[in-house]
Amino acid sequence: MARIIPSDPDEQAAIDAAITVLSRARPVAIPTETVYGLAADATDAGAITSIYETKGRPRFNPLICHMADLAMAERYAIFDPISRQLARRFWPGPLTLVLPLQSASTIHPLATAGLDSVGIRVPKGFAGALIRAFGRPLAAPSANSSGRISPTTAAHVDADLGARIDLIVDGGPCPVGVESTIIKVEDGRIRLLRPGGVPVEAIEAETGLTVERPKAAGTAAIEAPGMLASHYAPNAHVRLDATSVSAGEALIRFGDQPVEGMDMAVAVFDLSPLGNLAEAAANLFGLLKRADQTDASGIAITPIPDYGLGEAINDRLKRAAAPRDA
Repeated sequence: MARIIPSDPDEQAAIDAAITVLSRARPVAIPTETVYGLAADATDAGAITSIYETKGRPRFNPLICHMADLAMAERYAIFDPISRQLARRFWPGPLTLVLPLQSASTIHPLATAGLDSVGIRVPKGFAGALIRAFGRPLAAPSANSSGRISPTTAAHVDADLGARIDLIVDGGPCPVGVESTIIKVEDGRIRLLRPGGVPVEAIEAETGLTVERPKAAGTAAIEAPGMLASHYAPNAHVRLDATSVSAGEALIRFGDQPVEGMDMAVAVFDLSPLGNLAEAAANLFGLLKRADQTDASGIAITPIPDYGLGEAINDRLKRAAAPRDA
């Protein structure tokens, strides 16, 4: 079973414990501002293999490599002017840039799924401090079984992967609650690969450019994590844009939207009673887990506005509702 240690008040003790495990090419569950990550040395084939084996993750699905700062990132990837501008504006923070690899990059091809590009992010808080102390980038997908709901607390990680890993660093609930936004800049154009913790509108405001969105979730070639059609899935069937509840369903509401038959729900959960998208994003994965634990036959979710962080929330919900063989 995993040992669980807090990152506060003794952050250095947590860093030392994590480095001991990382140095054995074993993964460590760590807190980030987005979700908890399953981190391992991005330059070590054995360490990356342990991530895939622990998660049961397909090896064609690349991993985000986390850096301590922009200077470290530039040793591994080639930055165009727009990507560098966005890095300076949004790092550390929930933005991942997909960039060409430097010819001398030591990131192992297993982390990039053999692509000539790599997704890079600089996280806030404990994760950034750990990378700085470790001195090498960390590949760190979400710390959950592949395709299932991402964890936003140490308890979520322990319930899923606790028997398969050595260490969980507990940094409390993740404040953003959804994974990073992933973009790729090509020929002066910005393509959105996955909506996330940085709203597209903020990227457009910073650059003055329109961000090109994919035509439909799960239809593009896999260039980054979170692009599989079916992902973030609870065991119960997910039904979106619900205006009514059927017998046996749990209900997840946003705001005070009226819902017919609400008294028939197995349980009712509120993403944000006041309709705040940041609060809803922070609560999303935790409430999906709680709804799933009621053993309801399905989970009905009321409509979410599709702007700002709502775009990321709806992306996760559409993938959670997709057929499992997609």
